[in-house]
Amino acid sequence: MSEDCLFCKIVNKEIESQFLYEDDTYVVFKDINPSAPVHLLLVPRRHIRSINDLEPAHESLVGGLFSLAAKMAKEQGVDKSGYKLLFNVEKGGGQMVFHLHLHLLGGWQR
Repeated sequence: MSEDCLFCKIVNKEIESQFLYEDDTYVVFKDINPSAPVHLLLVPRRHIRSINDLEPAHESLVGGLFSLAAKMAKEQGVDKSGYKLLFNVEKGGGQMVFHLHLHLLGGWQR
């Protein structure tokens, strides 16, 4: 855990958030500033700063994020209509919270 990390505080329930999913490895909650009708954040409990800080040992953790994303898309009813998965990497790539997380966006009527 990074002491000043917003997502570490959420994961550890120091900051209140309603989890849509949680297990020993991940938590999922709604983005507080959504960019889509469905905008979820899939967050590993383990603090990893960014994609740039991944190591070979993290492969299954990242793979698990994608499996969880498919499950959450189905639960949110966007699996058939379509959705986007997005990692923002570093400040120039739009990363605002430096704790690895995957955005799931969907629910647009097109």
